[in-house]
Amino acid sequence: MENQSKTLRVTDLKYPTFEKDNNKMYHLFNEVRRQTIELVETLEIEDFVIQTETFMSPPRWHIGHVSWFFDQLLKKNFKNYKSFKSDYSFYLNSYYNAFGEPFNKAKRGTISRPTVSETIDYWKWINDQVSAFFKQIELTDEIFKLFLLAYNHEWQHQELIVYDIQHLLQDIYEPKRKNNPPPYTNGTVHKKEMIKIPGGIFEMGYDQNKWKDFFAYDVEMPPHKVFLNDYYIDNTPVTNGDYLQFVLQGGYSDYKNWLSDGWAAVKQNKWQAPMYWEKDTNGDWFRRDFKGKKYIEHYPDEPVTNLSYYEADAYARWSGKRLPTEAEWEKAASWDENENTKRIYPWGNESPNDINSNLLESKIWSVCNVFQYESGKSYYGCYDMVGDCWEWTQSEFMAYPGFKSGFTEYNDKWFGNQKVLRGGSFGTPKLSTRNTYRNFFRPDERWMISGFRCAKDV
Repeated sequence: MENQSKTLRVTDLKYPTFEKDNNKMYHLFNEVRRQTIELVETLEIEDFVIQTETFMSPPRWHIGHVSWFFDQLLKKNFKNYKSFKSDYSFYLNSYYNAFGEPFNKAKRGTISRPTVSETIDYWKWINDQVSAFFKQIELTDEIFKLFLLAYNHEWQHQELIVYDIQHLLQDIYEPKRKNNPPPYTNGTVHKKEMIKIPGGIFEMGYDQNKWKDFFAYDVEMPPHKVFLNDYYIDNTPVTNGDYLQFVLQGGYSDYKNWLSDGWAAVKQNKWQAPMYWEKDTNGDWFRRDFKGKKYIEHYPDEPVTNLSYYEADAYARWSGKRLPTEAEWEKAASWDENENTKRIYPWGNESPNDINSNLLESKIWSVCNVFQYESGKSYYGCYDMVGDCWEWTQSEFMAYPGFKSGFTEYNDKWFGNQKVLRGGSFGTPKLSTRNTYRNFFRPDERWMISGFRCAKDV
């Protein structure tokens, strides 16, 4: 199933800028597609069609849907386009009403057609048509923008594939691993602590005029000024060891820790610990993930993951703290007081790599020690703000002041009833996140690679 075309690796590109060049954009297309297929290469045919819960999607659907997305771009912008032998919009449309009534997400695993073989043929067909497209057209600003959106759309689905495979197979999945993470000691004495961040006027959001050659979603804009009081924020995400104490000390049985809706979710779903945590016959907690069966007490310094906003908020209350707002999170991650400017990443404006962050291309397939990436910390000394796990904030996913929609039916249709997460996870492609990126999920969801850090007022 691999795309045999010669590709340019993401690590060869000067990120985060993108150039309006046909050849480079085509090579990037090949790299995007290669990375998607690599995620499913080791699956058995039966794995492609299973839907384990209503919130996840079968791998077959993902690889078909990202191809369908390019299909729609080509139909609109390529006069020589030859459509595939079948139109799969009835099944592969996710939530775009402009292309007809979307298929019921909860039932994506209930039909057998298109078959896996037909979906792969569709995948290959789209690859060939995109190749012809880039050889024949002039890359206008509008087409350039649309293809960048399509690449970012597929990167988002790569991460969703990771979530869904984890729910489907957990420790049975055999990913293509790479290297071990860098040693985290580096002669530095590490200490979990809260860091005081000075308040005042802070301009949050993505500045399109300053970073015009980069890519960002419309919901990251426009930049706007907010006022922050002085505050403290944890220099690391909350760890397994931290959260285990909350569990052992009855955190899930005391309603006083919980928001009303959160407590209702605990009772209704019988939550006793984060998702994927299990208890053995001796009463010891462990979790199953891509690295096997891991006892929590043996990995106390890894970020706790796969928990909901409600669980993060309950722990923060229990510990006498709170969750940060997204403005507080963004300042702690991005502001450089020496240069009096914002950084694209916590460590600066250099591309993510295996030394500063744990993202999908690292191929570690697990979170790491919270102090693993010494060179990835922010100006203020906060570790792990990009990579390892997404971090819940207390902020609602709403439009920034002056927001203007740039992509029809994409992100802004989800405003309301969602909480913002920041950062990125070990399943996030390196070109798919930055300090201003706003991820969002419902407060009860916990199948994604989600963690959190705490804050408190001065």
